[in-house]
Amino acid sequence: MVDAGLANRAGVTEDETPSPGSSFLVVGPAWVGDMVMAQCLFKALASKPGNVVDVVAPAWTLPLLYRMPEVRKSFEAPFQSGKLQLKRRYELAQHLSKRRYDQAIVLPNSWKSALVPFLAGIPVRSGFLGEHRWGLINDVRKLDKTALPMTVQRFVELARSASGPVTTKEELRPKLVRNPSAQRDVERDLGIALNGAPVIALCPGAEYGPSKQWPSEYFAQTALKKLSEGWHVWLLGSAGDTSVAAEINALCSGQCLDLTGQTTLGQAMDLLSLATVVVSNDSGLMHVAAAFEAPLVALFGSTDPKHTPPLSRNCEILYRGLSCSPCFERQCPLKHLDCLRQITPDHALTSIDRVLQ
Repeated sequence: MVDAGLANRAGVTEDETPSPGSSFLVVGPAWVGDMVMAQCLFKALASKPGNVVDVVAPAWTLPLLYRMPEVRKSFEAPFQSGKLQLKRRYELAQHLSKRRYDQAIVLPNSWKSALVPFLAGIPVRSGFLGEHRWGLINDVRKLDKTALPMTVQRFVELARSASGPVTTKEELRPKLVRNPSAQRDVERDLGIALNGAPVIALCPGAEYGPSKQWPSEYFAQTALKKLSEGWHVWLLGSAGDTSVAAEINALCSGQCLDLTGQTTLGQAMDLLSLATVVVSNDSGLMHVAAAFEAPLVALFGSTDPKHTPPLSRNCEILYRGLSCSPCFERQCPLKHLDCLRQITPDHALTSIDRVLQ
């Protein structure tokens, strides 16, 4: 779900005045959820007066950066996954070299992700060692996974030399900016009429694989309960989620508004910011909802909520913590998916009531 319009409008113009502080270029992650969590790094870097933060990122994540006031400018990384495309990387590096950044911070662990800052001649290039990239990264940080169990903690750790210690929970919370005008636009463009009724947004997909997906019949039972109470039910996700959404909607006799594959990421963000409550698998949209502080029920099965939890003060995490989980497999290796099947619709509905209080 790429929002080309937001991508073109993200950031500021080319005639920026020099910063009185330090200037940072961050090479951002490719996953939507990771980019949401990366906002905490941007906040840490920008917390020192005069510092500015620019970000290189894949096109599909740019709408997120447009909602992050800490980011001065974003640059599209026009690279295909798994391909070197050295000429394109060199061209981007030459463009960025004119900006004379003081420091680059590289969040992905691949050696290819470290090429652009190296080719741009940025003097300090920070990151965890990662994949055979001595020299490309010249400020190598040692990752202590025990001391830093959460992805967001690892991102923020890379800001320490620039901003000092970052320890408070508030500093480890992303916060995307709502856009009332864009909210009205998405209602109009998608023909949504709320009429004052509450909305439950269901996010039944997970890019990683089926082992992260709560059963479709459980989503349907949750939807039917809220429909019986006069709620609107929205199904949100990418084009890859259309089949599971169609399953859910069929079980609900077509009463849900199925928007999977029909929205840009920017539109999905605005819809999540409008929802009364969100129920989501561990996915990028879960992190988006958390960053808007929408009341949220997050469903974890094969992954670990201690590693990538929704960073919100208004959410409940449902996780069974079975002996076989977290396994981090794309498919349940035991073929039963008990880690998610043992989280019932009643559990979710009880959690919905709690987060709405």
